[in-house]
Amino acid sequence: MILSGDKIEKCIKNNQIKIIPFNKSQINPNSYNYRLGEYLKVYDEKLLDSKRKLKTKIIKIPDSGIILYPNKIYLGFTDEIIGSDYYVPIITGRSSTGRLGLFVHITSDLVDIGFQGRLTLQLHATQPVKVYKDMEIGQIMFWKIYGKIKLYQGKYQNSDGPRETEIWRDFKNEK
Repeated sequence: MILSGDKIEKCIKNNQIKIIPFNKSQINPNSYNYRLGEYLKVYDEKLLDSKRKLKTKIIKIPDSGIILYPNKIYLGFTDEIIGSDYYVPIITGRSSTGRLGLFVHITSDLVDIGFQGRLTLQLHATQPVKVYKDMEIGQIMFWKIYGKIKLYQGKYQNSDGPRETEIWRDFKNEK
């Protein structure tokens, strides 16, 4: 079951959902619009090798905005700290950003229950598109979970900005 906007607001008030800062005007009928943080992270390499730690650089988003180009992945983040120990958050782009040809996440829409922090966004433009810090770029929904809850304790917990992949750690135990 997905939570209504009214239920999301009630869960924020009773500390079952964390959205900091929270702005009531960003509530939708069954989701909450999150905003883009103040900078992006990009890989500083042509070939992205999943077996090794990759170099990145930070690009501050000026007040005048920044143009995202196709054939590149931009790691952004939610301005809000988001999480819940009671509901499963799911992120998606807003239809308004989709109409610009902007993907807000490539594959990772599921946020594990128990995660707390700023969510990393995997921004990909199908054609050049200009984005701005603090723009309402996507939305988050909250779903009721059934069964025994095991809270997330993974490597991305308490993220405070865009986090590059750490998949290379999965290869450490290779023989």
